[in-house]
Amino acid sequence: MIRFENVGLRYGMGPEILRDISFQLPEGSFQFLSGPSGAGKTSLLRLLFMSLKPTRGLITVFGKDRARISRRDLPLIRRRIGVVFQDFRLLDHLTTFENVALPLRVRGREEASYRADVNELLNWVGLGERMHVLPPVLSGGEKQRAAIARALIEQPQILLADEPTGNVDPPLARRLLRLFIELNRLGTAVVIATHDVNLMEQVEARRMVLANGRLDVYD
Repeated sequence: MIRFENVGLRYGMGPEILRDISFQLPEGSFQFLSGPSGAGKTSLLRLLFMSLKPTRGLITVFGKDRARISRRDLPLIRRRIGVVFQDFRLLDHLTTFENVALPLRVRGREEASYRADVNELLNWVGLGERMHVLPPVLSGGEKQRAAIARALIEQPQILLADEPTGNVDPPLARRLLRLFIELNRLGTAVVIATHDVNLMEQVEARRMVLANGRLDVYD
């Protein structure tokens, strides 16, 4: 679904932080993206989500050349890619339900048309009894699951998760991993950026390792 060919990235006039990155993200695949702190994992996720443009090279997204996707068409394509941010990005004045439903509200959908879907999704991530509380009341693990639910509400074909277990204890990390595995079994491609070796050892999956600006892929 996504292909990188000799992609390079630099910020401003600085050195390239990603160099000659080539890989493809198959439909329904599951992979970990790992590497030391500062290796460029978040930058690579931003390239996948198309919130960054590469300095050079070719990125193909759902059969379209990234460089030729117009600003008008970009939001439509991004809806097919869900993102779980490391800092959650929940709005404190909205309830859990409202945060998860926000992408649909922004599109002008009436609540009656999505209420059942949001309820079902919140129950699936274990937040059915927390849907009417505000984020400051939620634990770190509950905020993470709310962020996952929001990323899934538009039924994306790809889910990108940036250090989704970085702020939770090991038992909850395993629970979150089970959610990602179940999601993948339902057909969604999953990319988890993590430095958690214990997490990666719990499932046989493709590993993409960033180091010194380059990417190695181990199937």
